[in-house]
Amino acid sequence: MKKVNFTQMKDGNKEDYQLLEKYEKNFERNTAKRILKYLASQTSTLEGYKITRLEHSLQAATRAYKAGESKEMVVATLLHDIGDDLAPMNHSQYAASILRPYVSEKTYWIIKHHGLFQTYYSAHHLGGDRNARDKFKDHKYYKATVNFCEKYDQASFDPNYKSMSLQDFSPMVEKIFAKTPYYFL
Repeated sequence: MKKVNFTQMKDGNKEDYQLLEKYEKNFERNTAKRILKYLASQTSTLEGYKITRLEHSLQAATRAYKAGESKEMVVATLLHDIGDDLAPMNHSQYAASILRPYVSEKTYWIIKHHGLFQTYYSAHHLGGDRNARDKFKDHKYYKATVNFCEKYDQASFDPNYKSMSLQDFSPMVEKIFAKTPYYFL
């Protein structure tokens, strides 16, 4: 594989950056495959839960699919907790940043804020404010995020729920990540 000539970016020339752009475009085209591979590896969970991280994602996405959500929202639901392993303190923002170039402002906002909204179900048991999400009460996507958490996220920890498979969602993931990123539109 051909490599650039520089050791510092400031010394790169047009040919170097054209080469890198070619490789980066090829890499970007395989984003969906890398995401699916990562999701498939999520076969463990934090201690205490009855299901794996993968199963939680599949359950949530299955519920969104069965509710007639858009492919974009189904895929976002599938990926909503993808940041749990690497960014446990800001997993929502991590997931949202992966989705951002490919989804609408609304979907991005829902995924970005779902972690805070989800504390509605647990914070009061741990001495926190279950209504912390209310600081966004006047935001145009507040209710949509409440609904996301209620219908898809908090409801998806059932070891007896029959989820669709990751393979069922693969074409949707491929389609969303094949879109021209919003920042190019």
